[in-house]
Amino acid sequence: MLTITRKLEFDAGHRIPDHKSQCRNLHGHRYTLEITLVGAVIEVEGSSDNGMIMDFSDIKTLAKQHLVDVWDHAFLVYEKDAAVRDFLATLPNHKTVVIDRIPTVENLARTAFDILKVAYKDHFGTGLHLQKLVLHETPNCWAEISEDR
Repeated sequence: MLTITRKLEFDAGHRIPDHKSQCRNLHGHRYTLEITLVGAVIEVEGSSDNGMIMDFSDIKTLAKQHLVDVWDHAFLVYEKDAAVRDFLATLPNHKTVVIDRIPTVENLARTAFDILKVAYKDHFGTGLHLQKLVLHETPNCWAEISEDR
């Protein structure tokens, strides 16, 4: 099996409301996202993508459109974290992304995977699909999620 991986970075804030340590406070991270795709290598003479599973710039474009530009410099807040949601609502034009899970790196990885698997699914008719997503919250801490195949 041949895979390709593209890495992107973005900045976002969050908090873990009931956490026992400092993570219950508002804070941010420089997230690193690794997107691993699998699919047949395109073999079409004269095609820009000939010899590729997918052009890395196209991976970036789709990731930015569907996830990175949405989450970059946003505050990722749990829908039931009323105190923070109410506070953020008082800030004019604040970039807030409300998610249905507590924004731990595990839950953010799962949410990102669900968003991006749709964006890449069989993009070229070659069986292309998202195989794995890795989300680094810090250089030393990350979550990985893979497809269920």
